[in-house]
Amino acid sequence: MDLTPVTLTGTVLTLEPLDERHAPDLFAAMQDEEVCRYLAWPPPQTLDQTLALVRDARDLMARRQSIVWAQVWNATGRAIGSTRLLDVRPADRQVEIGSTFLARDFWRTPANTESKYLLLTYCFERLQCVRVAFKTDGRNVRSQEAIARLGAVREGVLRQHMNVRGYQRDTVYFSILAEEWPGVKARLQARLAGGSVTSGR
Repeated sequence: MDLTPVTLTGTVLTLEPLDERHAPDLFAAMQDEEVCRYLAWPPPQTLDQTLALVRDARDLMARRQSIVWAQVWNATGRAIGSTRLLDVRPADRQVEIGSTFLARDFWRTPANTESKYLLLTYCFERLQCVRVAFKTDGRNVRSQEAIARLGAVREGVLRQHMNVRGYQRDTVYFSILAEEWPGVKARLQARLAGGSVTSGR
């Protein structure tokens, strides 16, 4: 798996490897408590704290342990959220898409649908993954519904799986397999062509 950071360009949204120039926009987005409610890290209180998060992500990318993207709205060039590849396992040809958040103004727009379309295309068609996983907080019903609408299969719940900001959370796992990707891809393409959306952070 070549984990060199790449830019993925869509019609309404572009995924750009995370950089310090994205920090002011992401800081603004993360001031909304609902946007950050289920993230593993607390919302940054200052721009410097946001820059520290960006630098940590850049370090992971430099070590080829992850790819972290800013989600950039094409019409304005502003970063409206972030997403990344986690739990990268080249020997097993598996990755996880996660740590995703999206500014509230872009919920119920094509942003999340196109972001997932770009990421899944990259994972299955360029990285040649056999499985792409998603995990979410058991309390985050909005995220679970959005992942299910992608066509991902709910695999189950790991009980009290992670301590997230002092809360021992249940984790719900979903996945898409390589043989399922053509059907999922066609469904996402139809939604994007028709202007349909999947909500999500």
